[in-house]
Parts: sequence; C-alpha cells; structure tokens
Amino acid sequence: MPAITSGKVLVTGANGYIATWVVRTLLEQGFSVRGTVRSASKTAYLRDLFKSYCDKFEVVVVEDITKDGAFDDAVKGVDAIEHTASPFYLKAVDPEEVIVPAVHGTTSVLKSAQKYGTSVKRVVITSSTAAVLTPASEPHVFSEADWNEASIQEVKEKGRDAGGAAKYRASKTLAERAAWEFYEKNKASLSWDLVVLNPPFVFGPVIHAVDVPENLNESARQWYFNVVKGKLDNDALVNDGSSYVDVRDLALAHTLAIQKPPVAGERIIVSASTYKWQDFVSAAHHLDSRIPAGNTSYDPAKAVHLIRYSPDKERRLLGIDFRSLEETTKDTLEDFKARGWL
Repeated sequence: MPAITSGKVLVTGANGYIATWVVRTLLEQGFSVRGTVRSASKTAYLRDLFKSYCDKFEVVVVEDITKDGAFDDAVKGVDAIEHTASPFYLKAVDPEEVIVPAVHGTTSVLKSAQKYGTSVKRVVITSSTAAVLTPASEPHVFSEADWNEASIQEVKEKGRDAGGAAKYRASKTLAERAAWEFYEKNKASLSWDLVVLNPPFVFGPVIHAVDVPENLNESARQWYFNVVKGKLDNDALVNDGSSYVDVRDLALAHTLAIQKPPVAGERIIVSASTYKWQDFVSAAHHLDSRIPAGNTSYDPAKAVHLIRYSPDKERRLLGIDFRSLEETTKDTLEDFKARGWL
C-alpha cells in the first residue's frame, strides 16, 4: 500500500482518552478527520475542541458499535480507519460486558470497511499488550509473536468468577484475534491492509471531556490516585508496576501507522519503558512537594520487572523517540493543576 500522507481518516470512539489525541495529531499533520461518538451529547465538546481546524473535522453518531452495519455510512469516503473504540473496564461482573463490545465493535467496523470502504487503504486497530502478555513468575521479554491464551482460558473456566483483569485481557485478545482472522480470510478481496498497535498502560495529559478525577479513564484514573493522591502503601509503590507509553506518543504511532507502507500486516507493540509506581511518585514529588514522597528507600536499579516488551519491531518500523517518564509526569501534573485537581 502506498503511504497515506493526506486525505480523510475515520477515528472511532473519537471522544476517548487515546482517540482525542489521535484526532489532534492527525489534524496537526494535515489530515481531515471524521470522528464517531455514541451519542449526540458528545459532539459539541469535540467540535469546540477542534474548531480551529474548521471543516477538516466532522463528527457523526454511531450509537451501537456492536451492530453489523453500524459503520456503513461512517466508512464511506475515508482513506484510512483508526479503530480505537473499545472499553478498558476492570470491574465487569459478566465477561460479556467487555468481550462483546470489544469483539463485535472490531468486526463491525471491518465488515463495514469491506462493504462500503471503497476508498479505504489501511485500517489501524488499537489493541493492547493485554493481548500479548501472560503472568510470569520469572523475568520474561514478550514480543509480537506472543498471545495471551491464559486469560481466555481463565474466563472459559471461571466465567463471572474470573478476575477483572483476566476479563479485560481476554476481551482484547479475542477482539484482536477476530480482526486478524477476518483480514486473513478476506484480504484477497479487500482494498485495505491491516495494522494492529499494542500499547501497555497509557498515561499523560487529558484533552477529552472529563469533569472530575473519578470519571477519568481507567489508566489516567489509576495514575491520578496512585501518584497524586498517594493511595498505595509502601510495598505496592515499589512492587507494583507495568510498562507504559505517553498518550501523545501513542497518538503519533497511530498516525505513522497509516503513513508508512512497510507496516502493512504488522502487529506492533508500542511501549516506552517499564515502571514501578514509585518511579512516577518520585518524579511527581520532585516537581511538586505537595505530592507525597512515597517510599523513599526505593532503589530503581534494584527493581525487578517480570514482564518486559521487545522494542525491536517498533524501532524498526515506527522509530518513535518516546517521551521520558519525567516529561510525562510534568505535563500530566500541569494538566491536573489547570483543572484544579491538585
């Protein structure tokens, strides 16, 4: 597929944390954007947020993304699709609460692109490292070749009694697998190719509509309460963590994924670094002494990270110069201060 350097891009779930940054980055690079939201009440904020781009941004309502045909009109006349709409929800009781919208939302947009996306050249899907990792008792480096079979099995065996994280991870794994299966089955007749991005936890400033910290998306809410409000005890601060990427770098990855021909048909982990929560707490306390210092005995050089992700494919295909943990912390705190949350 030739590089897409201009034209119109469909961004699903355009009012979401990641998606609003994807929209902004695309607009900044000269693309036109059509965003989808689930209700008309969500359109005014986005139109105001991107009003400086005039008619280069439009927003349409797709009420139920799980229905076949939901995106039939939305895909018409666009050159690429960024499918970001999927729940990150760790408190589901019934696994179907997260699995159905994740899987059906993904296959719905692909079916619409197959039928009516005659000008579409590439579809980019936001998956997650949740679809890659499996629990590790010894340090392990995961790559794009890995799939999270363990969470799917846990949900099959335990159903509603499976852990919240397992339900979410199973939803991401099943949704991504459904996307690849659809693509492989139909690619001979498709006008477009497929790219999947797999980020870990996503942190950084917020530009989507949110009124109070409690209503932040899952990852930003965890960051706010764990870092700003000091909700973790000393043991959790130095033992709990994962990998992360700044939301702005992830938005750039989405833009590069439609601009670069070699990424066609690729699954790409987009991860900046590992962290323990104390890493963010230390950076935040250094910037603002009102933030609790946390566990001051922490030595990052001695931290054990059981799960890491190979950066090789991302470096080769996208080559993003990721923001540092300190920059992400600084900009996030400035955003929260401006909102009166600090």
